[in-house]
Amino acid sequence: MSETSKIGRRSLLRGSLAAAAVLPLSGALASCATSGGNDNSQQSGTKSSDNPFGMADKSTVDAVIFNGGYGYDYVTFAANIVQQKQSGSTVKVSPSTQIAQQLQPRFVGGNPPDLIDNSGANQIGFNTILDQLETLDDVFEANNYEGKKISDTLYAGVKEPGTFGDKFVAINYVLTLYGLWYSDSLFKANGWTPPKTYDELLDLGAKAKAKGKYLFVWGKEAATYYQTLAVDSAIKEGGDDVRLSLGNLEGDCWSKPQIQGVFKAMETMVKNGYFVPGGAGTQFTAAQAKWSNDQLAILYPSGSWIENEMKKATKAGFEMKGIPEPTLTANSKLPYETLRSAAGEPFIVPSKGKNVAGGKEVLRAMLSKDAATNFAKTRLAPTIVKGLVPADGFGSTALQSQTQMLDAAGTNVFDYQFVNLYGTNPDQLVVWNSFLSGQLDAAGLTKGLQQITDKVRNDSSVKKIPVTK
Repeated sequence: MSETSKIGRRSLLRGSLAAAAVLPLSGALASCATSGGNDNSQQSGTKSSDNPFGMADKSTVDAVIFNGGYGYDYVTFAANIVQQKQSGSTVKVSPSTQIAQQLQPRFVGGNPPDLIDNSGANQIGFNTILDQLETLDDVFEANNYEGKKISDTLYAGVKEPGTFGDKFVAINYVLTLYGLWYSDSLFKANGWTPPKTYDELLDLGAKAKAKGKYLFVWGKEAATYYQTLAVDSAIKEGGDDVRLSLGNLEGDCWSKPQIQGVFKAMETMVKNGYFVPGGAGTQFTAAQAKWSNDQLAILYPSGSWIENEMKKATKAGFEMKGIPEPTLTANSKLPYETLRSAAGEPFIVPSKGKNVAGGKEVLRAMLSKDAATNFAKTRLAPTIVKGLVPADGFGSTALQSQTQMLDAAGTNVFDYQFVNLYGTNPDQLVVWNSFLSGQLDAAGLTKGLQQITDKVRNDSSVKKIPVTK
């Protein structure tokens, strides 16, 4: 399946979401996987137009939700709708930041939750549980609470990120785009222009240093945000050649000249003292607060969840905005306006959950107009339900800038999956923390990342998925 997708020119209100690659069908839990079914289900009711999945009366639903940048109470909002619609039923929503550690044993034991947001750095690899998940086509075929067929209310292409092989098992709820984030008020006060190339980025770093500020900051759990920045910039600079080389785990993929150009520019930033020191020993939200609240750093690379994640630690009048990641030069193969964008937050329903129908009913509630609007308004990010974000972005400058970025990108939108596909982020974090701390130079960074890639490529137990488009 292609790692490239296109989002239409009219911002959040039109277009398609990013496609995702198929995950390797191997892993620790594969041996205990079942072929579906619902052997453990103890709760089933009569299906009807108002109860399309047959959720039993007065039943209970167990939902475990990743508690990351978007929090988890948006699912509680939907759960309350279900409890009102299904009188006497109870939906228990539990937060977690350790999805794999907490839930893999429950899959092995045959007692998984009824609904899971399988997200975060510690998500469960889909390759290990694919045969233990319900297909979710019937959720999209059902009517929402407003009486409309759910699939007719969603952006085009939303099945693709959650379809592995021919099995649609994950509903990716949120549209995410990646960029550099900054305070518009701070930039205007200092006469700074958001950078479009790495030369401009280096110049801005010098100007920030002259004002007693840093260009960037990082936290130990999010050091690979700079890998995302580097890879995205290199793909924009070199196009498909860079993206396909990384996706296919080639033996010299990290030595591509576009990647090396970005790495060397970052090395200069580290040597020039443009990063807030001590990031390898700083929790990532505490580090991010040095940007959003203290304004010690003036830029931060992240996905569009950043505004919501830091809303309690953002300085009044900050006026957060996003811009596309810079290109290495002004002659990049893809335009500067090109974005990486994808649907995220994959929700799954385990087949051995005690209340499969209840898990699907919570998803139905999440895809209702009320719940999806609540998410967009409170999280300042769009869901896959179309037409719910107003032009003013609910007063959010960051959400307004997302609309503008997508509008400017047009069809120049890409995505890639090799990090999540092969689960390399934990090992890459070690290398990036060392590099950003000045313990490794660009050559050392390249060597470390290539060794991680080579280890996956040479592991015969991992099925490799060729990327051709």
